Amino acid sequence: MGHQHLLVVRFALFNIVALGFVFAFYLQGWLDGVLGARLVELSLLIVAVFAYGLVKCAQRVWQISQELNEVRAGISAPGGRIAQYMERARNGSDRGRLTDVLRLKLSNHIAIVRQVANTLVFLGLIGTVIGFIIALSGVNAEAVTDAQKVAPMVSTLIGGMSVAMNTTLIGAVLYVWLIVDHRILATGTLDLLITTVEAAESPGESPGESPRENHGTA
Repeated sequence: MGHQHLLVVRFALFNIVALGFVFAFYLQGWLDGVLGARLVELSLLIVAVFAYGLVKCAQRVWQISQELNEVRAGISAPGGRIAQYMERARNGSDRGRLTDVLRLKLSNHIAIVRQVANTLVFLGLIGTVIGFIIALSGVNAEAVTDAQKVAPMVSTLIGGMSVAMNTTLIGAVLYVWLIVDHRILATGTLDLLITTVEAAESPGESPGESPRENHGTA
């Protein structure tokens, strides 16, 4: 039990580094264009959805880490999915079927994080479409020869393109951020599945002595 909550540590380190980069960009003024852009509410909506996904991912990471520690310590929460699997597996039930069921439960448990990450991409694309609509709405082919009307058209065009580019960039960057978190979570979930199956197959051994722990996987 000398390496508890390594999954949480990996998750926290990655997000602290990512937040550090965001803060550094803000101090450098590189985010001023995004924060002052037209229809910044669209960008804020994408950030809000990302924050929701990040919170959900953090919750799942903590739960998976807790269950890993319990399995390795030879204990599990009564009535929980791990306890049910261990009990049925040791009572002679079909372990192959039980393992498939447990894998589905664990996969479904973390699926929401992937779904939120995919939503970020779609929101970014929606912002792109809205931006192009705004840009093209100000274009009037009949007014291009009028110098007084060209300037407003160019302003509207630039504003629309700004909306399109900002939402696309924010959606893509936050998607990559959240999908890396999902990858960390998926790795921990797979580790939990393997550790649980190994513990059920070796009831006489202490799960806390699993050789996987010595490799620092949690």
